Amino acid sequence: MNERIEKAYENRPKDWIWHLTIAVVVVFLMLWSAGSMETSGTTTNGGRMALNILKGIVNPDRGLLFNLTMQGVPYLLLETICIAFMGTVVGAIFSIPLAFLSASNLTPKPVAFIGRILIMAIRTVPAFVYGLMFIRVTGPGPFAGLMTMSLTSIGMVSKMYIEAIEDLDTKILESLDAMGLGTWQKIRYGILPQLMPNFASTAIYRFDINLRDATVLGLVGAGGIGAPLIFAMNAYRWNEAGSILIGLVVLVLIVEWISTRIRVKLTRG
Repeated sequence: MNERIEKAYENRPKDWIWHLTIAVVVVFLMLWSAGSMETSGTTTNGGRMALNILKGIVNPDRGLLFNLTMQGVPYLLLETICIAFMGTVVGAIFSIPLAFLSASNLTPKPVAFIGRILIMAIRTVPAFVYGLMFIRVTGPGPFAGLMTMSLTSIGMVSKMYIEAIEDLDTKILESLDAMGLGTWQKIRYGILPQLMPNFASTAIYRFDINLRDATVLGLVGAGGIGAPLIFAMNAYRWNEAGSILIGLVVLVLIVEWISTRIRVKLTRG
């Protein structure tokens, strides 16, 4: 037995050269990336500014934090949630037909290829650029943020939907076909029950991402809480910035807790 083990060990694939090459390439890329980093902007003023932000979080502007008007943190957070939620819903709805057209196991390969190229093109453009484009078209405000979130959601959600569609259990469809069921009946009883948990879980995960992106989009005027945050920081109103950051942290934690529980329920039943 020991001789067999030793012989197998001696005959093992000699791939250490390949591993060493990969390690050298990775180290080279890390050193090259580190060499391009610039730290000239880090000064004593930067450290003082970071300290002021921490002081603003510790001593927030309670008047702004609990202000129920349109200028208060609760309303701005609600606007951010609405942008992220509606953007996710619209994007998830438009992603369904696009995903079915791009699934290679359900549509001809040329059609699926064109659909995947379209999805790739949508995913190439960052959300920040989409926000600037829609602000020029619709004007600044929440609607520009909604359109941006919808378009960026299509790029990711449709890709995840395609993977779920291509992982369908075809044996169930063959059984329904043998029973004489029509196309819509096979979709209703064979496809949708398999896809709905994955579709819903993907949409919830995308909502988490959109909630953070909606905050960033506020910086370019696409609605949400991002614009008041950057205005407060530019004006050195650290107490106001602290109250906005506290609201964002609490909102993200609550949404993360709820969405995690829902996704676990969907996946585990």
